[in-house]
Amino acid sequence: MTDSPSTAASSRRLDPVAILAALAVVAAYARAIWFTPPERVQGFAQKILYVHAPAAWVAFLAFGLTALAGAGWLFLKDERLDRFAESSAEVGVVFTTAVLVTGPLWGRPIWGTWWTWDARLTLTLFLWFVYVGYLVLRGAIDGRESRARASAVLGILGALLIPFIHLSVYLFRTLHPMPVVARPEGPTMPPVMLKTFFLCFFAFTLLYVALVRARVAYAADRDAVEDAARG
Repeated sequence: MTDSPSTAASSRRLDPVAILAALAVVAAYARAIWFTPPERVQGFAQKILYVHAPAAWVAFLAFGLTALAGAGWLFLKDERLDRFAESSAEVGVVFTTAVLVTGPLWGRPIWGTWWTWDARLTLTLFLWFVYVGYLVLRGAIDGRESRARASAVLGILGALLIPFIHLSVYLFRTLHPMPVVARPEGPTMPPVMLKTFFLCFFAFTLLYVALVRARVAYAADRDAVEDAARG
């Protein structure tokens, strides 16, 4: 006996990972807003860091895993890898959008401008365009295998931007601040801010997992419906 569509949908809405992710996000940002002091120089604008940096981390994670899944598909031709790559890329675009929105919101009071063609900002915008193009490409190719192959190649090439974005603050003159945590000499943040920072990273990573799980489930159902229609 199989579950009805409504039962399956109900069980997905109650995904324990999604519930845990929602609780983690609420706890992280309650701590960031009410229980973490503002930075001495930047004031309350600095609190945007607790969205901006975790969103950037998750975007890089998402696109890196998209590339790995795409490479796996090229060798194994496993449709589950292609569905994961598609789902991770879509979630990654969402988080990159959050990066590109929160960056100007933070930059305006600190730099005095909404946008500057800084190396890291420009490369991040280009990364966003690459993976939006990835999603457009998937929608433009009908054949499942051809779509997976072209997407895998673009997903791998796009992920090569990630290390350049990370190193851009060292390679170019830039307004973007240097890392305050991933430093050879250790973090420069006060302990209370550092704990909040890592809690936000954990919450966003868990949110990524929950969103990808839901998106993969949708992709599997979509492919099953397509297979049944061809039938």
